Parts: sequence; C-alpha cells; structure tokens
Amino acid sequence: MQTASPIRLQLYLARCGAASRRACETFIADGRVSVNGTIVTAAGTKVSEADEVRLDGVLMRPESRRVYVLLHKPAGYVCSMADEKGRKTAASLLEPHFSERLYNVGRLDMFSSGLIIFTNDGEFAKRLSHPSSGIEKEYIVKTTVPVPAELAERFEKGIRIEGVFYKCRSADIRSSRTVHIVLVEGKNREIRRVFEHFEIPIRSLTRIRIGSICMENLAEGAFRELSEEECRLLSAY
Repeated sequence: MQTASPIRLQLYLARCGAASRRACETFIADGRVSVNGTIVTAAGTKVSEADEVRLDGVLMRPESRRVYVLLHKPAGYVCSMADEKGRKTAASLLEPHFSERLYNVGRLDMFSSGLIIFTNDGEFAKRLSHPSSGIEKEYIVKTTVPVPAELAERFEKGIRIEGVFYKCRSADIRSSRTVHIVLVEGKNREIRRVFEHFEIPIRSLTRIRIGSICMENLAEGAFRELSEEECRLLSAY
C-alpha cells in the first residue's frame, strides 16, 4: 500500500496492521511510538513511508495483504497482543500461520470462549468495533443453577448496576440452566455483571455468532479466513 502523501500517524499505524486507529491513538499517547528516532505523543502528526516509524521499537511498514480471520477462542486465553502476567494469548494461536501482524476486533474475557475476529485492516476493525455498527453478537450462557425469568425480562428492558446501564437485544431461556443472549453494543463483561447481580453463577459463556457469521463446525482453537462476501456483509452493518 502506497502512502505518497503524508497521513496521520494513527492511520499509518493502522495500515501497518498495528491495531485499530483508535487503539493506535492510545499507543501514541502512551509514548510507545517513535518517528525517525523521536518519541511522538501527538496523534495528529503526519508521516509517510519515507519516515521510520516504530511501535515498541518494532519497525512498522504498511502491509500489502489484508487478512480477516475468524478464530474459535478457547477459554483460558486472553485477548491482548501480549500479557504482562504471562498468560496465553488468543493471537498466539494464529502467529505460526500468518506472517502479517493480526489483532483482535473486540474482546472475549479470559474465561469465555467462542468467535472472535482478527485482522490487520484498521478501517475494517474500526467499523466493526464502533457501537453504531449495530452488529449482533449471540452468546450461549450455561449456569450452575436455574435462571429466573426475571433476569431475562429485566436484561431485555434494561437494568442499571453500579451506575452502568445494561440492555440486551434478547435473552431467551432455552432450558432452566441455558440462556441465549444477543447483544449489540456490548459493554465490558456485560453478561457476567448482570448474572452476578442476580447471583447466578456462570458455568460457561460462549459467543456463537457475530452478525451473520456463525460458529458452525469450527472447533475450539481452530480458525478460518473470512470470505470476501462475509467481510462485505459485516462491513454493511
């Protein structure tokens, strides 16, 4: 990808596959990015391919191939590029198979499993991550005790917990200890916080759908590249 005209540093980093543009702005503000040997903390700084841009000391260059990967993350893996506690990262499951620098779009907490998308396309990641995208995400929640109907009803109507408002698109109790929940925006640990509020312990939490992309027969730890049509449908939300 050519960048003959100077572009904003955060966009340059996103095109290099460092992360989404918003995440790259954080990298810059945190002093992790240098341009021609000088740490830069102003996101509006403009650069071109003639400049030497480094993130955490690693030289960044725009990648020619855009990659879009669907991973079935197992429980026990964290969604970060590196973990200070030495825990296994979801990205490590992909590293042996791709030369491109891929990062996750959104997150699943360490104890949750299911679908998560990895890419090196910053603009694609930005579209999918923005709350206005309206992309549905469906989860299967299995509990250790029966789920009261009140939980599903209040979650659908909206509930405020410790000052934060949580609301799902739907909460369908399929059996006494199994609930299918559909979120659109999805706040940090939203499902877990709602179930904790009702004192319902979660045995497992699995994301089975992102937009029109379903789990199908993708085994835990397995992955596949998204088709052009699947990427088009996700971008169209």
